[in-house]
Amino acid sequence: MSEPTCPMCEMSEILIHFKHYECVTCRHEWSIAEAPDAAPLARVVKDAYGNILAAGDLVAMIKDLKLKNSLQVLKSGTKSKPIRLVDGDHEIDCKMDGVAIALKACFVKKVL
Repeated sequence: MSEPTCPMCEMSEILIHFKHYECVTCRHEWSIAEAPDAAPLARVVKDAYGNILAAGDLVAMIKDLKLKNSLQVLKSGTKSKPIRLVDGDHEIDCKMDGVAIALKACFVKKVL
């Protein structure tokens, strides 16, 4: 774990108390739980049936989807190459039928 820094003055001279930090320079106090360098919780991505997806999994479409700005349609049952999980509103990056696309997890199911 790296040394905590003060969120107000960004100095690294910090006193660590039982439940909070205190900056020696500006006397700002903040909770250890709300420390900015606390690790965020891992994101869990689930498919349409509640199966947990991981990078490298194979997925299949559960309904026909028309690709935006294209005449191409991804048919139900189309399988992907191994997926990659990304942040944002479209959680999955993958290739289907030779096209690189971003998908929402609610439109796919995990292929076992």
